[in-house]
Amino acid sequence: MDRDPGVPEAEFRALNELLARVPAERVDGLWRFPPLRKGRKESGLLAAGIFPAAAGDTPAADPAAGRRVLVTLSWRAEETGKGVEFESTFQEEGEAPPDRLPRVMAGVVRRMDEATGEPRYLSVAGDAHLLQALLKDLEP
Repeated sequence: MDRDPGVPEAEFRALNELLARVPAERVDGLWRFPPLRKGRKESGLLAAGIFPAAAGDTPAADPAAGRRVLVTLSWRAEETGKGVEFESTFQEEGEAPPDRLPRVMAGVVRRMDEATGEPRYLSVAGDAHLLQALLKDLEP
């Protein structure tokens, strides 16, 4: 059990930032890596397999076919006496067939300097309501 409090609102803020960059309807799957906490500091990673943009920046017509774009949002947060300092980095990592993304995530866990556990996976399949429910659960 992790005894460090970390920053309770950090993952909520990180998911909001991810969704500000990627429409929820384009998210096929979301991996939430357990944050690394040290006192009132926290760092973490969200990874999402997203449907490639089609004309008009909408999801691809056939979500079951084709490739997924892998994007990540890493964050660092610190609760100070003056509030919360939060910074994040969004990156497009590449493309892969959807069935390969779980193996990619397993490789990420193996290569982490300080592994904090397996990521939690949420199958979204473009359903914005699932991400809104997750945000509600994470809201501080």
